[in-house]
Amino acid sequence: MTAPVFVVEKVPAGPEFVLDGPEGRHAVSVKRLAPGEALVLADGRGGWAEAVVKAAEGKDRLVVSVSGVFEEAEPAVRITVVQALPKGDRGEVAVETMTETGVDAIVPWQASRCITQWRGDRGAKSLAKWRATARESGKQSRRVRFPEVAEAATTKQVAALLAGADLAVVLHEDRDTPSGALATAELPATGSVVLVVGPEGGVSPEELAAFAQAGAHPYRLGPSVLRTSTAGTAAAAVLLARTGRWS
Repeated sequence: MTAPVFVVEKVPAGPEFVLDGPEGRHAVSVKRLAPGEALVLADGRGGWAEAVVKAAEGKDRLVVSVSGVFEEAEPAVRITVVQALPKGDRGEVAVETMTETGVDAIVPWQASRCITQWRGDRGAKSLAKWRATARESGKQSRRVRFPEVAEAATTKQVAALLAGADLAVVLHEDRDTPSGALATAELPATGSVVLVVGPEGGVSPEELAAFAQAGAHPYRLGPSVLRTSTAGTAAAAVLLARTGRWS
């Protein structure tokens, strides 16, 4: 097993550090880490430190010895998934699995055919849940650079994001719309890939037209139709395998 990851605001330079608060409680009372066990302290932005437990104090303080400090570089090809809002808790499922897979950024999208609407307090709470899910899933999957979860975007904002991408992709399964296979799309050696995942009702013709004007092209994953909450994860896996990040 790789060492468990705990989040800190700033990566300690060492030689000794006290992990306290919620992360310290989790390490001491849930993980029950003992002297001599290894752990990783990460800021979620690429900075991380290797550490070894020296002692546990009370229920929420872990004294550790820092043995090395590192910085994970930004990926050569950055993958952003624009995720249409799914129903219920399927949004958190999508964020969780995309984080585990290795997506770099997630943009919630209020598509015209979304049943779920993020407005007012509900929208703020939903966004907070997505961000908390990305953080916890990043820790669970032993990442040191967690995906950024942006504010919910309009179709116009998504189009602007696509216009600035090195590869702009819209997953689309309509047999009447010519589309290429994502597995054979020409990928940039460096830069950004922005991938749009539509809602269960599909991307509307007006949205497709706006995205096409921004330089995006429709692509399919395969002969079957995936749910919106799983399509982003599957597409990210295809891209990550082809960019060399899984090699």
